[in-house]
Amino acid sequence: MTISIVIPVHNEAENINPLLNEIISALQNFADYEIIYINDGSSDNTLNMLKTAQQTIPNLRVFHHEKSCGQSAAIYTGIKAAKFYIIATLDGDGQNNPADIPILYTQLQSQRAANSKLAMMTGWRNQRHDSMWRLFSSKFANGIRSRLLGDATPDTGCGLKVFLRDAALQLPFFDHYHRFLPALMIRSGYQVISVPVSHRARERGVSNYGTLDRLWVGISDIAGVIWLKTRMKLTEVSEIER
Repeated sequence: MTISIVIPVHNEAENINPLLNEIISALQNFADYEIIYINDGSSDNTLNMLKTAQQTIPNLRVFHHEKSCGQSAAIYTGIKAAKFYIIATLDGDGQNNPADIPILYTQLQSQRAANSKLAMMTGWRNQRHDSMWRLFSSKFANGIRSRLLGDATPDTGCGLKVFLRDAALQLPFFDHYHRFLPALMIRSGYQVISVPVSHRARERGVSNYGTLDRLWVGISDIAGVIWLKTRMKLTEVSEIER
């Protein structure tokens, strides 16, 4: 059991140590793991907190974006840097529960034994602890995206996902692509399963993402992913033996 945990953060200094402690506790039964934090141009004390944590956590790796490039760019940095073939992504605000990672990991491994096309287990926050406006806007956006893209994913915005690194590196990268990872996986011929996971209210810090901003950007992104789907040609390939 080995895994790389990828966590993008922007101005989350207060959440660094509490989340790290939870991750370490959740992964105690893994033979080996690494925790990869990507500091996406934070203007608070996030980077210093990570540097300090590195002194006592040997398998903590820290990458730094000199300026904020967005969550997708940070996740992509982490995926490229990861050394294990299974990756888990996790939001840095503490709302995802790291205790769910071993559950998704085990389900991915066990179900892949009978289904080699399975490449991702994605979290589904079916009992969310967010404001009414955020719940409404998320449900509305997920409904539109699911109908237009046909990805059958009820909660693509959940930051908790466990997937194959090789499959992720085959996907086209663009800004905001992290919201379309399940659809992009399916577009590439892989299968994705949504799994209910726990969700917690934010205890420290403030959200760095506005719902209206995400809504308007998402409209053009969906159009782009639809275009990508029309350009993808999938075929079965077999090698002819001598």
